[in-house]
Amino acid sequence: MASPKTVVSSLSLLVALIICFSPVHSSNTIGKGYRLISVEESPDGGFIGYLQVKQKTNIYGSDITTLRLFVKHETDNRLRVHITDAKKQRWEVPYNLLPREQPPRAGKVIGKSPTTVHEISSSELIFSFTKDPFTFAVKRRSNGQTLFNTSSDSNSPFGQMVFKDQYLEISTSLPKDASLYGLGENSQAKGIKLVPNEPYTLYTEDVSAINLNTDLYGSHPVYMDLRNVGGKPYAHAVLLLNSNGMDVFYRGTSLTYKVIGGVFDFYFVAGPSPLDVVDQYTSLIGRPAPMPYWSLGFHQCRWGYHNLSVVEDVVDSYKKAKIPLDVIWNDDDHMDAHKDFTLNNISYPRAKLLKFLDRIHKMGMKYIVINDPGIGVNASYGVYQRAMANDVFIKYEGKPFLAQVWPGPVYFPDFLNPKTVAWWGDEIRRFHELVPIDGLWIDMNEVSNFCSGLCTIPKGKQCPSGEGPGWICCLDCKNITKTRWDDPPYKINATGVTAPVGFKTIATSALHYNGVREYDAHSLYGFSETIATHKGLQSIQGKRPFILSRSTFIGSGRYAAHWTGDNKGTWQSLRVSISTMLNFGIFGVPMVGSDICGFYPQPTEELCNRWIEVGAFYPFSRDHANYYSPRQELYQWDTVAKSARNALGMRYKLLPYLYTLSYEAHMTGAPVARPLFFSFPEYTKCYGLSTQFLLGSSLMISPVLKKGRTQVKALFPPGSWYHMFDMTQAVVTKTGKRVALPAPLNFVNVHLYQNTILPMQQGGLISKEARTTPFSLVITFPAGATEGYATGKLYLDEDELPEMKLGNGQSTYVDFYASVGNGTVKMWSQVKEGKFALSKGWVIEKVSVLGLRGAGPASEIEVNGSPISNEAKKIEVSSKEHTYDAGLEEEGENKSVMVELKGLEMMVGKDFNMSWKMGINGAN
Repeated sequence: MASPKTVVSSLSLLVALIICFSPVHSSNTIGKGYRLISVEESPDGGFIGYLQVKQKTNIYGSDITTLRLFVKHETDNRLRVHITDAKKQRWEVPYNLLPREQPPRAGKVIGKSPTTVHEISSSELIFSFTKDPFTFAVKRRSNGQTLFNTSSDSNSPFGQMVFKDQYLEISTSLPKDASLYGLGENSQAKGIKLVPNEPYTLYTEDVSAINLNTDLYGSHPVYMDLRNVGGKPYAHAVLLLNSNGMDVFYRGTSLTYKVIGGVFDFYFVAGPSPLDVVDQYTSLIGRPAPMPYWSLGFHQCRWGYHNLSVVEDVVDSYKKAKIPLDVIWNDDDHMDAHKDFTLNNISYPRAKLLKFLDRIHKMGMKYIVINDPGIGVNASYGVYQRAMANDVFIKYEGKPFLAQVWPGPVYFPDFLNPKTVAWWGDEIRRFHELVPIDGLWIDMNEVSNFCSGLCTIPKGKQCPSGEGPGWICCLDCKNITKTRWDDPPYKINATGVTAPVGFKTIATSALHYNGVREYDAHSLYGFSETIATHKGLQSIQGKRPFILSRSTFIGSGRYAAHWTGDNKGTWQSLRVSISTMLNFGIFGVPMVGSDICGFYPQPTEELCNRWIEVGAFYPFSRDHANYYSPRQELYQWDTVAKSARNALGMRYKLLPYLYTLSYEAHMTGAPVARPLFFSFPEYTKCYGLSTQFLLGSSLMISPVLKKGRTQVKALFPPGSWYHMFDMTQAVVTKTGKRVALPAPLNFVNVHLYQNTILPMQQGGLISKEARTTPFSLVITFPAGATEGYATGKLYLDEDELPEMKLGNGQSTYVDFYASVGNGTVKMWSQVKEGKFALSKGWVIEKVSVLGLRGAGPASEIEVNGSPISNEAKKIEVSSKEHTYDAGLEEEGENKSVMVELKGLEMMVGKDFNMSWKMGINGAN
């Protein structure tokens, strides 16, 4: 659901005037820096130092006189640098929300002592510093590269560190050739790689994702830095763990943070590979949530399914069109007057809804509904009554803060309050007893408000009137500017126009539990709601929760999936969706996708064709549309239905692979969808590539992203790539190249890289059905190689168990291996805890081996040590020669073939081995 945050022209004009006539302060006039007066080792193995301001200024407030520095190598590859007020506790991201090691509490300042150390080392990261002015640097031991350096001179575009109550500034120099990624959430029109001099503001806002380079729904103050040093790639990441609003200025050779509160709490992770970086980062912030198998199927939603009959027709129409569908969603159409945890018994009569849900649940389908945080102010509304009785709302001057969202006047629950978490869980339980939902979609949780300031319910008029779009403020409101929390001295570039920090959200002087100001906790609202929702769902279902949240923060991926919000039915939004998806993989939120075909306005038929060819490979794949847009389910156009059957048909065959990637994400943080540089960091040409992506390490999607195109120029890193829709087609390149690939309207290019074993099944219209079909293995070797080695893996479990792990008797893990050499092909498996897979009767029915050198048929085939002549069932063997979209580059190289064996009955849950001899031409 949308609530376009429209900034009226008068506000824009006012902002422009403010920008034009406000003084511009250089860093050196804002603050003069600090000197280090002491440093000593702390009992926990870290180091504590004290910093004293060199000279106070009053720009943006007075400097804090004494700071406490805490430095600790928390692991061999993770360094923490924490700077705060030495005398007074300051706001930090609550440790109960984001569990982590706590530094020593601020308190009495230790007197001056000799500074006998100048650097603090671990096996890979070195922290060094200067005393006067205090600066610090983080270096990599293995190659001597400086990763972060706050020192400046007269030629630097930045000055000394600044630390005031409501303004913190710190900068680092950067090499020109560093490639940076992250700092979200925003829609990056120029691709995933950060662009110098673009605005990067982090402050959660309900701003439509169609707004480019603007602070959007989430706040992730982390970036990955990838450098190629002497031909060798090195990646690291820098996190500033801070929930306050901030501007980050990236100039190409430097990066500056300007933050309006909190502390400097930096974490540096050493990598050195991109996968190492996300592993180390998610080990700190929390591993991504385990996802149920069905969530990897296709989802359909629309704001505007006015009654249950429409929803039933949508489900039946997908089945009739033979387009896969696992989950049907309701936006707020099912609610009674837009109120949370209610059911409209006229348009969604409970008895009929329960009958419908019983029908789709038996099929294996699921049902998810939306929930917004605003609770309607209505004395006859049970949810409101219980909330008031439990005193769960955010307060302003002792009373619940009044706002307006879809139900009209609302109060917002305070999810930092333990009582709120318990009340919220009880409301989820009550609603689940009313309607057996399978997950929750939590929206509008930045938090979004249709009004600004201090509001009251108008007397003598209905609010809302029931006419118009519903997002026009109808409360009586006045601006709140009387405190420094509502009108801070430094104005971040909120919503891209330096809007007030309380614009269309909760007043930033409002108070949460224990006196926490909204000013500090604003960007945590969606995160705290996500945690409460996860706890509530898990307690009532005893299953693996599925939550989709619009607002996210550091650590949200531990509990929820994310969609990229209100996008537009345009080619630009389609292109931008790839960058946003890839960024969220770096942020530790791998279950991510965009509204397929665009939320509004109506897409063209051609665009929707191309969008499903991309969206079928989003980790989270859902079609969703606006109330005011014409219907755009995938069966509405015959051509789109054909593209959907093709692309989603492949997705459903790949579900075992996607689920295994989801398991890897949960165990190591590895993104499901990845930029190409994750697998090819040595290949610098892919550092800025945002028009293609990988699923896992080796499956590449190269979609059409521009109108009227029937071919796509795809970049292929060095190696052999095989087309998934016709495995006899290959692209082979020794140094990497761009290749023009045919891409007619209903066709998407998907290629599998060499040295891979890909587990697949036969697909189906519902994941439950697809999951019962036989397995096949696709094995890829470098085209025509005389020797080669390939690996793959497969994870299987009872997918709705709360935990995703081995050791519970209801999961199986398989490592697959294959080799070719001396004219012999071998493959084998090593199974861990095979009992579960055996209980399901899963078998491998087909093996396809690509890139083999030779021309003759396979011979002397053995399975588990027995010649196939001893097999009870006849095995069908075939071979086909590969053709090349981009051929082997050296004359005289041997051509390669694909060999397929069908009719196998190898149990997934038991170790197997298999071998054969290649034809006579491949024996040497």
